[in-house]
Amino acid sequence: MAQLHKKFTDHQVKDLICRYLEKEIERSYIEEILGIKRRRFCQLVKKYDKDPDNFSIEYKKKGATRKISKDIEDSIIKELEIEKKLIADPEVPLRPYNYSYIKDRLMCNYNQKVSTPTIIDRAKKGGFYLKKSKKKAHDREVITNYIGELIQHDSSHHKWSPYAKSKWYLITSIDDYSRYMLYAKLFLRETSWAHIQALEEVTLNYGLAYSYYVDCHSTFRFVQGRDSLWRKHYSLTDDVDPQWKQVAGDLGIDITYALSPPGQGKN
Repeated sequence: MAQLHKKFTDHQVKDLICRYLEKEIERSYIEEILGIKRRRFCQLVKKYDKDPDNFSIEYKKKGATRKISKDIEDSIIKELEIEKKLIADPEVPLRPYNYSYIKDRLMCNYNQKVSTPTIIDRAKKGGFYLKKSKKKAHDREVITNYIGELIQHDSSHHKWSPYAKSKWYLITSIDDYSRYMLYAKLFLRETSWAHIQALEEVTLNYGLAYSYYVDCHSTFRFVQGRDSLWRKHYSLTDDVDPQWKQVAGDLGIDITYALSPPGQGKN
């Protein structure tokens, strides 16, 4: 059924029906103009004959359609409270509210079916809403010309699940050209062996990369600090190769270091 009230006014439809009754315009022509079938047109004519002065095509709602029960209201607030605590936890990398996730929890845990817009509406009214921050323009340029030319390798230390008891290290390897995630695994401890395993898996599954891009973490590079009054150092930066760098060197992989302090980005 066409929603006439969104396309035509009462006066326009009323005028067409009057002209039809006066045999000035054929029914088929009016149906084509209004985009309706014969049955719908007959309903309009009957409605007009019944009360010409108050004829209207406006859609009238029979009652409130978005009202939900108090039990559902309470469940939504309860889940929003849980989400708020997770967002406030500095050890959890969670920033915005996940309303779709709350919708799924309401169905799974309470057998309550609620639309996402309804949850967002209740969140705004209850103060459980965070405006999206304006993202800075992404000015990153791909600096490579082909797949495998440069692999970006790094690790991040977070509590990856809100309900985890401790933080885990996520070690990743991403191809710079395609942005394809070649490797991603969680480790309880970050060791040289874990990074060597990552290098091995990427090599066996995708072949040798031309170069790796890493930070100046001690796993990847020996960086010597300044001499102190109490101790004089004899080994300078890069005079000693860590195990991971030795393995990469044996494979003929070049290493490019980020111009950042050791451990940059490792939270």
